[in-house]
Amino acid sequence: MAYFEFLPVDKDWEEKARESNLDGVSSQWLSEMTNVNGNVEPVDFANVKLGQYYEVVVTTLTGLYRYRVGDVLKLTGFHNNSLQFQFVERRNTVLSIDMDKPSEADLLKAIRNAKRHREPLGFVLMTFSSYAGTSSIPGRYVLFWELKFKERNRCLKLDAKIMEQCCSIVEESLDFTYKCLREANKIAALELRVVKHGTFDAVMDFYVSKGASINQYKTPSCIQSEEAVMPKC
Repeated sequence: MAYFEFLPVDKDWEEKARESNLDGVSSQWLSEMTNVNGNVEPVDFANVKLGQYYEVVVTTLTGLYRYRVGDVLKLTGFHNNSLQFQFVERRNTVLSIDMDKPSEADLLKAIRNAKRHREPLGFVLMTFSSYAGTSSIPGRYVLFWELKFKERNRCLKLDAKIMEQCCSIVEESLDFTYKCLREANKIAALELRVVKHGTFDAVMDFYVSKGASINQYKTPSCIQSEEAVMPKC
């Protein structure tokens, strides 16, 4: 048992802040606005609003510990007295090379847009993750895809041209900030790596070995640890 509260998340403000930062708005103004946005108080079940985004806050009955879960949800409706939410994204799971900070939802949308080039070849995307590669200058986004054919016992052969098209579509689908930084050569071209079957099982083993709960683990959309990336892919 636990007590649930909901911390309002202003998605429009976050997007405007990123664009304002890119346009040269003073860091002092951004700092002040961040503090204002950060002082929002959580609300209870009775005060949530339809269409609003929230981050879930949980208070346990044993010890009264308060946790920010990190999941951003959108209130989509009501069923009798129960709230109906749509999962949007995890907070703090963004790629960042420069001033860019695409969210998990941005990344999912971009990958889905590349689906029409992948599926006619019979490929199914099983799992994916990403990484902000900064070993070279400028840095770049790296996507890791685990693919398989819809038909069993068929050998996976990749067409380099199709993969390049997928990369282009993903980049075109990302936000205004990313496109500006790409044009200014502050971010290098996106890299797509197709990994062998079982790679993400190995990544899970890595995180479990570091103390993550196997019952609560889910593949991160953005890998922050270079140690988790390099030996596995």
